[in-house]
Amino acid sequence: MREQGQIIVTGASKGIGAAVSHALCARGFTVASLSRTGDAPNGDNYVCDVTDEQAVKGAFGDIGARGPIVGLVNNAGVHLGGPTARLLTEQFETVMRLNSTAVMVCAREAYPYLKASQGTIVNMGSFFDRMGVPHNLAYCASKAAVAAMTRCMAVEWAEDHIQVVNVAPGYVATELNEDYLNQEKSRAFLQSRVPVGGRAGTTEEVAQMVGMLFSERIAYLTGETIYMDGAQGINH
Repeated sequence: MREQGQIIVTGASKGIGAAVSHALCARGFTVASLSRTGDAPNGDNYVCDVTDEQAVKGAFGDIGARGPIVGLVNNAGVHLGGPTARLLTEQFETVMRLNSTAVMVCAREAYPYLKASQGTIVNMGSFFDRMGVPHNLAYCASKAAVAAMTRCMAVEWAEDHIQVVNVAPGYVATELNEDYLNQEKSRAFLQSRVPVGGRAGTTEEVAQMVGMLFSERIAYLTGETIYMDGAQGINH
């Protein structure tokens, strides 16, 4: 197990982010939980809109002043769907700004701290990064960008002993999509398409993977996208 220290988790107020923060706290890490509201249920709370570069700089500076930063989980994200033929540029840019640009900004600002600690970055992607999904152009594009940035960061920062991994879940049950996943049509779709149990994943399963990456610190594993979709993406 690696030396304990602070791990920054963005979008930590609910869903996967809250579960990740909880799992990391349970493993003995000090978690800096970033959210727009500052009311994350686990870790030390920081109010930070990660689409605001100055807010990110300020929050990371405050966290770094409290002790070593050994990790960053780029989890904050948004989903805006709709027909591509009617997709507004503003909607597309909103998704890209939070799902992609903020990942770059947070990684860039974390870099000097992670170089000092030989730390780890876990980016939260999606198995949609390799699929053609109707009404999801912006989301798919943003997550494909996250996978590409993961590869670039991993290669560029390997000499600094910074590990960068992209965790890409499939359908995961959260409070935000509970109604959708409980619909009969949705349940039938998952049962027919997901080999593992015919179900959506859980936030705890994703958090367990993220926690393992930090606790075990497998240095030779970097630049990769780890798909957690119950084998849905490879199911023919």
